[in-house]
This record gives sequence, C-alpha cells and structure tokens, in this order.
Amino acid sequence: MNALVQLAAEEEQNPLVPPIPELVIGSLAFAIVLFFLWKKLLPNINKVLDERRDAIEGGIERAEAAQQEAAETLQQYKEQLADARHEAARLRSEAQEQGATLINEMRAEGQRQREEIIAAGHAQIEADRKQATQTLRQDVGKLATELAGKLVGESLEDHARQSRTIDRFLDELEEQAENAPSSNSAEAAR
Repeated sequence: MNALVQLAAEEEQNPLVPPIPELVIGSLAFAIVLFFLWKKLLPNINKVLDERRDAIEGGIERAEAAQQEAAETLQQYKEQLADARHEAARLRSEAQEQGATLINEMRAEGQRQREEIIAAGHAQIEADRKQATQTLRQDVGKLATELAGKLVGESLEDHARQSRTIDRFLDELEEQAENAPSSNSAEAAR
C-alpha cells in the first residue's frame, strides 16, 4: 500500500506534465505520423490542389477565350448581316431602276406603235377617201352625162369629151366647196 500512496503523492505533484516514457513514445509516434504526412500525403494533397487550381484557372481562361470568340463571331455576323442588307438594298434599287427603264421603254414602244397605227389609219382613210372620190366622180359623171344627154337631146357618148366635161364640172364643185367654208368663216368672224 505504500507504493500506491507514493504513486498518488507523485501524481499529485504536477498533473500537467505527463510521465517521461509516455512523452517520448508519444513524441516518437507524432514524428512518424508527421513524417508520413509530409512525405506521402502532403504531395498528393498539393498535387490535387494544383490540378484543381489549374482546372479552375484554365476553365476561366477557356471561358474568357470562348467569350472573346463568341464576341468576334457575333461581330462577324453583324458585319455579314449589314453587308447582306446593303446588297439587298442595292439589288432592290437596281431592280427599281431596271423596272423604271423597262416601263419607259414599253411606253416609248407603245407610243411608237400607236403612232404607226394612227398613221396607217390616216393613210387608209386617205386611200378610202380617194377611192370614194374617184367612184363618186365616175357615178356623178355618168349621171350628169345621162341628164345632159336627155336635156340636150343628143347622146354624149364621146368618152374623151365626157371625161373633160365631168372633170371640169367636178373641179368647179370642189372649188366652190373649198371657198364656201372659208367665206363662211370670214362671215362668222365679221
């Protein structure tokens, strides 16, 4: 029992200081664990941390590069769109100019054809008038010859004389017809 009391007395002396053999064994175990952590575990942890840092920084750099590339692509698309709009406007204006030119050409062609048709119509009317005048001269000549023959009582069958008489008579009628409208105009003006 003495030994227990002596142990209790020693323990009571300094409760904070552990016994030396325990301190040596604990320090030795701590140094082994620390050495193991420093040689084996710490390099692996640093390697994983470096990889993670590289991945994060690389991801940020890739994101920035992708963002820059997207901005450049967007700018290219905007430029292409602006070029396409300018080209479309140019094509539209060219089409309008060509349309206006075509319309003007068609109008000119229509005007030319109209004038040709009018000229052809006037020529046809003039030809018809001359033919009608000629036919009327012949008919009036025959009637006048027959009437004159009945009045005179002799036949005026001589064609040369008949033609001269008819022509002279018709020329006098035409002259009177031409003078009549101008004299009517002069009288209307008074």
